[in-house]
Amino acid sequence: MKIGILGTGHIGKTLVTKLSATGHDVRVANSRGPETIEAELLASGARAVTTQDALIDVDVVILSIPLIRIPDVAPLIAALPEKTVVIDTSNYYPFRDGRIEAIKAGQVESLWVVEQLGRPIAKAWNAIGSALLANHGKPAGTPGRIAIPVAADRPADRALAMALVEDTGLDAFDAGSLDESWRQQAGAPAYCTDLTREEMGPALATAERARLPRRRDLAVAAMQERLGDGTTNPDADWGVRLVRAINM
Repeated sequence: MKIGILGTGHIGKTLVTKLSATGHDVRVANSRGPETIEAELLASGARAVTTQDALIDVDVVILSIPLIRIPDVAPLIAALPEKTVVIDTSNYYPFRDGRIEAIKAGQVESLWVVEQLGRPIAKAWNAIGSALLANHGKPAGTPGRIAIPVAADRPADRALAMALVEDTGLDAFDAGSLDESWRQQAGAPAYCTDLTREEMGPALATAERARLPRRRDLAVAAMQERLGDGTTNPDADWGVRLVRAINM
């Protein structure tokens, strides 16, 4: 499959590595230009290109950029063929993205993204920590394999996104439509809590929408206190324990 990935942050880098290693034709771009993408990231066959070139003749585009940057790429995404599947991995964090009035007022984050892009999307890989995505993938059928929710309004988009999630070593859980994708936003029981497929359904069902923002901000505050000046990074297991204690 031909895949264009925009963004080389923690999630984007892992998606480049894992998807190219499984045989997909991956092109990757960032906002600073292809010359800034390190050679190590391309070791499995991915190619560093410009943002424009990453979107030419691809089956899938994965947006792994901060949510506040979504409007910046909207004109390019809007020009894609209707059949191209767009997968968004972003989450809204006010400390990074600033105040987005519509989301603060309760709009589902995925629907805000659809509004900015002017086209359907799938939502995937937003509900897992970057360290877990990078290091805890397992072959299909392995007991205890981490599951993550995948939402989309078009069934074909959801099916394709779920197949790619499986290629990254995770169990893909069908989370339904984008209207319900608030259940996988930051602060929800299904968000970054390292659940199995059997645990994911009940976690999505028990989410309480009104409590998500406060839980999200509490987890951020706790992590920032732990990080201090940013030189000490808590391990993935610590992060999962913290988020489970707050979100579940």
